Amino acid sequence: MRNIIMTIVLLIIAVMLSVMYFKNLNPPGQQSGKVMGNIPADAALIFEYKNDQGFYDIFKNSPLLSTLIGDEKSAELNDLKVSVLDNPLLKPLFNGQSLFISLHPQKPTDAIDFLITTSSTADIGDELDQIARQKNGKVLIHEMQLGGKKGYNIYLNATKRRFYLMLADDKTFSASFSQQLVENAAKYKKEKHEKYFVQLSDQQNSNSIANLYVNYTQLSPLFDQLFSTKNTDIFRSFRMLSAIGALSLNYKTDALMFNGISHIQEQGPKSYLDIYRYQQPTVNKLKSIFPASTAYSINFAISDPAKFEDNLFQWQLKAGFTAEKKAVLNRIKKETSIDLNKEFINLLGNEFAIITTRYQEKIALVQLKNGLNLRPFMVNISTMVNDDMGLFNYDKLPFYLLGDAFSIFRRPYFMIADNYLIICNSQSGLTEYYKNYTKGNFLSKSDDFTRFDNLQAERSNVAFFINFKNAGAILKDDLKPAYAKAFEDKKSGWNNYYAAGYQFTASDGDFYTNFYMRLNQPDTAAINPTSN
Repeated sequence: MRNIIMTIVLLIIAVMLSVMYFKNLNPPGQQSGKVMGNIPADAALIFEYKNDQGFYDIFKNSPLLSTLIGDEKSAELNDLKVSVLDNPLLKPLFNGQSLFISLHPQKPTDAIDFLITTSSTADIGDELDQIARQKNGKVLIHEMQLGGKKGYNIYLNATKRRFYLMLADDKTFSASFSQQLVENAAKYKKEKHEKYFVQLSDQQNSNSIANLYVNYTQLSPLFDQLFSTKNTDIFRSFRMLSAIGALSLNYKTDALMFNGISHIQEQGPKSYLDIYRYQQPTVNKLKSIFPASTAYSINFAISDPAKFEDNLFQWQLKAGFTAEKKAVLNRIKKETSIDLNKEFINLLGNEFAIITTRYQEKIALVQLKNGLNLRPFMVNISTMVNDDMGLFNYDKLPFYLLGDAFSIFRRPYFMIADNYLIICNSQSGLTEYYKNYTKGNFLSKSDDFTRFDNLQAERSNVAFFINFKNAGAILKDDLKPAYAKAFEDKKSGWNNYYAAGYQFTASDGDFYTNFYMRLNQPDTAAINPTSN
């Protein structure tokens, strides 16, 4: 009995000591959460990585990140690393710490500045004061007040830029090339950060090379800074999603790949994309007939058309569109005796998509269960231009039948080819697509697309795609001049990426999310020229 009692006592002591030990540890996830709490909530994107040699070695000779952010920003970050993070006095205090680089749109200017937020193992103020007293050709440091807190003005001689650093009370600090942004961080009152950003678990954080955090509700102000027009359709549905996401990096030498979960905020406004949370993931096949001229697209996939129709009705009811929808459908029934909504849903397949070509034509592709059965209904509600093509007699039918993303088709032309309903705003655009369809002139026939598509998940519910070469002219026109230059730099511009894709796959009421960007295939003929 004595042995049993002694064993129990020792076990209790061991448990108490373990609890006390782990309570005093500072787990990576908790430290990351504490640091993230200092990032102002207007951040749209946050990139996190560990400040250790392993990360820098991975990307040392890789063009992935430098191509993404451009030579100028790459030079600034490199100079910052060499002059500050790698300084012998500071390096031991930052080694292994998580660095968060967040993007913040700055008004009234068109600038998008980044804020670096991290922590140190000890107060860095004394070390910065010591560096300031040294004669150093790389940096000049002066103490200053930033938002009422102790800060420093750091002049980086290599890039001729001033860098502002603000010390917080909890061994964290915020820094940026934008003084305004650092002062905003100094004045920021911590809120419940889980409202704005997902916090990864300790295990996920420690096992990932890098993480990308997304606050979807802050993408609109970010894109407003990028684009000349606020209503650009390229990211319209994406921007209206009320969600927060955390994606982890999967490293490939020629591609950026992130995957994780986007959590829908139930208390936020409901977007059109919310409808697809209630469908099962579906194989994406429609992309096989996207035209070779595709600049960008959004592809929708559903497992249950009847359930989709019911969820769409509920969304349109809340959005206030049901009265006008019923009026149009009742008019059609009165004039043609067709219950269009019923007949359309009965024949709707599992996929539909909107494509914008490099010529800025908008084309909708809708998969059907039986194209021949739908054709009589389409003919009766249209004015036929010829035996194969008609013009809808009623306004906004694609919007009423398929939802918000199709509002760009007010009274379009249509054609049925095999088991596909094809819609376009212009007769010439529809004719051109049909010509490419009959010739098999599809994007999927190119080796570059095949290489990119091999990265993507086979099943999803919403998939965004952009081909940078085909979209280049459109983006140069739509982006503000400062950002349009990113597509003009032949050495490090975004046109060195072939494409980007963003997939949402329904998962327990949220979206499992994949993000891809792949570099162009190197021109081997140019690298290894042969003589005749």
